[in-house]
Amino acid sequence: MNQPTPLFAEPPVPVVTGLAEMVSEYLRPEEVTMVEHAFELAARAHEGQKRRSGEPYITHPLAVATICAGWHLDAQALAAALLHDTVEDTKITQHEIAQQFGRQVGELVEGLSKLERMEFQSEQQAQAENFRKMLLAMARDVRVILVKLADRLHNMRTLDAMALDKQKRIARETLEIYAPIANRLGLHRLYQELQDLGFCFLHPHRYQVLSKAVKAARGNRRELVGKILNAIRSRLESQGIEASVSGREKNLYSIYTKMAEKQLPFSKVLDIYGFRILVKDVPACYLALGALHTLYRPIPGKFKDYIGIPKANGYRSLHSTLFGPYEYPIEIQIRTVDMHRVAEAGVASHWMYKSSDASLNEVQQQTHQWLQSLLEIQTENRDPVEFLEHIKVDLFPGEVYVFTPKGQIKSLPRGATCVDFAYAVHTGVGNHCVAAKVNNELAPLRTVLKSGDRVEIITSPDAVPHPAWLSFVASGKARSHIRHYLKTRQFSESAELGERLLNHALRSLQVDPASITRERWDQMLKGDRAKTREEVLAEIGLGRRLNLVVARRLLQGHELPPAEPRSTRPLVMIRGTEGLAVQLATCCRPIPGDPIIGVIKKGQGLVVHTHDCKHIRQNHPGADEWIDVEWESTPGRTFEVTLRLMAVHKRGVLATVAGAFSEANANIESVRQDPRETGAYATINFTISVRDRNHLAEVMRVLRTLPEVVRIARVEG
Repeated sequence: MNQPTPLFAEPPVPVVTGLAEMVSEYLRPEEVTMVEHAFELAARAHEGQKRRSGEPYITHPLAVATICAGWHLDAQALAAALLHDTVEDTKITQHEIAQQFGRQVGELVEGLSKLERMEFQSEQQAQAENFRKMLLAMARDVRVILVKLADRLHNMRTLDAMALDKQKRIARETLEIYAPIANRLGLHRLYQELQDLGFCFLHPHRYQVLSKAVKAARGNRRELVGKILNAIRSRLESQGIEASVSGREKNLYSIYTKMAEKQLPFSKVLDIYGFRILVKDVPACYLALGALHTLYRPIPGKFKDYIGIPKANGYRSLHSTLFGPYEYPIEIQIRTVDMHRVAEAGVASHWMYKSSDASLNEVQQQTHQWLQSLLEIQTENRDPVEFLEHIKVDLFPGEVYVFTPKGQIKSLPRGATCVDFAYAVHTGVGNHCVAAKVNNELAPLRTVLKSGDRVEIITSPDAVPHPAWLSFVASGKARSHIRHYLKTRQFSESAELGERLLNHALRSLQVDPASITRERWDQMLKGDRAKTREEVLAEIGLGRRLNLVVARRLLQGHELPPAEPRSTRPLVMIRGTEGLAVQLATCCRPIPGDPIIGVIKKGQGLVVHTHDCKHIRQNHPGADEWIDVEWESTPGRTFEVTLRLMAVHKRGVLATVAGAFSEANANIESVRQDPRETGAYATINFTISVRDRNHLAEVMRVLRTLPEVVRIARVEG
């Protein structure tokens, strides 16, 4: 398997000489001796142990120490890197290490050791506790995470020796935890290599295909890239700006995530190459930006000033995307040499570059603040799983993390709403949610949440999921539960309605519905597309089958006793709370007290209209299509009605009318006024909630007593 090119060359075996040469370049002689002593102890401790690849085990801690030496970490960190597996895998104790190398080395090794001697309820809890321990040790000494990242980098480079299931688990863990930590600490090169290695083992086929495509594109675009490089250098030189210009290629995982997020084929990903300009100081950065904006036209909205507003990990640079030759998009980064050091090495630049540069101090300060926040979180969250979820808020800015009223964190996809949050809490909460409080303020259920929001869901036992929720939920869990509920509820309601319709058809044929036996149903279902009686009834309720046709099929070849005399009671009683199988028409908006008629609409079920609705007479003129329906004596809810009101156009009229609605115990759902009206009178549409027709008459009577109201009428639809 072709793997990404390593950041640091791995020393050959034996490698102690190579490591000694590296560290002797920046460590004092006595510190080099300490590192060599640590190697000797590690070599004795791991003697006879082999890695999965068959190599001597000592090659691993030696490779980790070599990577750390590339960051110019101090002797204590290098000793800990060489000894990081001894406490875990050999008889050497932390106490012995502390005695020989000092307390700090002992604590570093302890922070790097796993908690294998403790028992956990699940693998997830064990992983979370290991991360909690490591991150807390990191908060006390950032060298812990630097050695751990070097350890993970070497493990990823040699991961092909592991079984496939372990490869995928470790690769996913690297992409989810270690790569984001490297990014959070500003270790950009390490971040990219961990991403590519994780991608390589988690999706090997995709990695190979994309790698070949990039290599092919590299050859095809070589001439274009060279042309752009020459043009940039010439323009900067003509403006008297000293700069180092280089082309760079996006890492494979970055290209892959862009393709996945934007649903693009590789041929449509044009910004595979970028260009980096290094200048001497900050003013030169902005001068170079201006020069390049006059060379190529900038793309609107694609400029980021990370010098004026640095990233949380201390990254500083100017980013801009330009229209290059043939409208080819060019991504440029402009920064100083010192900014580039920080961008490449992040917090490790503290050891690599011993200077008083302000940007390095700023990185240390920001890292220190973040690490201290870990300790603060720990004091409030003893549960390791919850602690890890809190840490992810910082590590994954691409996702949304919101808090429950009790302080628990829920991870949601970007664009998630209050409904997504409700289902993340519990399916029952999602199914019965009616409103939400976001940061202690009432908010609609479709409100899009931001990381850090505190969300409280208000529920009602009578509330049910609404089909409209599917238009704005972002999480697969919410979408799945809503669809399942609606499908199940529609089926049960449609089956209930279908049974009533079928019984009506049987009675019209002078047959008692109770005389239809299971054997009759079994005979009818032979060769039918429906497998059960309930499926047939649901199709009748949804208008996909005619009740009379099903009734005649049930009666084929049988004589049945006559039915009881037909009742004068209407076929279907309407309460208004039936849901999906029985719907109130939006064209006439019937309310209790209105004379009503029903019609079966294919795929929707029973739709109830007012008796004089123009729509039902135009689209269903045949009276044989109509179904007798009647209101229950005690409807189960309020109903929306729209009133068109003409009033005197003067200040305060809306407040006066709103007061009248309140006096009549009618809730205003919405108000709409034609903004073009400028005369003496204004026409306003109020959508209100009323109990029935008598309540509506009372509301209209109260409104007519207002001197400001000239005319009032009920609006159909």
